[in-house]
Amino acid sequence: MAHAKRRRSIGGFLQKAWVRPALLMIVLVILWDLAIKVFQIPAYQVPSPIDVAVTLYKEWPLLLREAVPTTTATLAGFLLSAAFGIPVAMLIASSKTVESYVYPLLVFSQSIPKVAIAPLFVVWFGFGIFPKVIAAFLLGFFPVVVSAVQGFKSVDPDLMDLARSMEAKKFQTFRMVSLPFATPAIFAGLKVSVTLAVVGAVVGEFVGSNSGIGFLLQRSIGNFELPMMFAALVVLALIGMILFWLVDVVERFAIPWHASQRHDFVVAT
Repeated sequence: MAHAKRRRSIGGFLQKAWVRPALLMIVLVILWDLAIKVFQIPAYQVPSPIDVAVTLYKEWPLLLREAVPTTTATLAGFLLSAAFGIPVAMLIASSKTVESYVYPLLVFSQSIPKVAIAPLFVVWFGFGIFPKVIAAFLLGFFPVVVSAVQGFKSVDPDLMDLARSMEAKKFQTFRMVSLPFATPAIFAGLKVSVTLAVVGAVVGEFVGSNSGIGFLLQRSIGNFELPMMFAALVVLALIGMILFWLVDVVERFAIPWHASQRHDFVVAT
């Protein structure tokens, strides 16, 4: 009886959302350390996990301070992506004419490397936070538009016919049919967007900045401070994970009726 109870408690612990990724991360860190020892990789090429952990501990105030402008630029760019991307997607999905003009231009714009045009933002807007926000916005905008367009175009025609048969107005149809149906796809795009916005903010900091994680990375690479560089990468990963988690929490509150959320609830319980 005690053995079965212990097995159930262990099984319940492993079902927690954060446990399995944490276990996988521990395994990867162990493999990282073993690879350095087995292949005798010098520290100036790849630092050991211990060195990175020590740097994280000692330099945490510096890393936290530099994470603030990066996170601020990321959030601003992401919010702009959502504020502009969803209305643009609505226009594209509702009009074939708008789609024929705008959609190809959006696809074309994504083929231009943001690293190549980021210096222009510094020339136009200076070395403040605005160029980083624009870079984050440009990287996060396209996934929101593509996912939202797919969501709005996937609305069940029978539901639209039902709304028209009940003499619902356009806004009522949008609020009660189109938007709820497209919301899961919109949130999928927002999750991709928020992680790409982190990349955009760092790209902006690479090009011209005297603060932020991107600036810290550039300085560490130039000085061959690999433990600091890896520590900065860990902080960037944490920023992306936290922002992704926040979007996921908002999604759970916004669409608790969706099948994916019901599935998560069943697994969690």
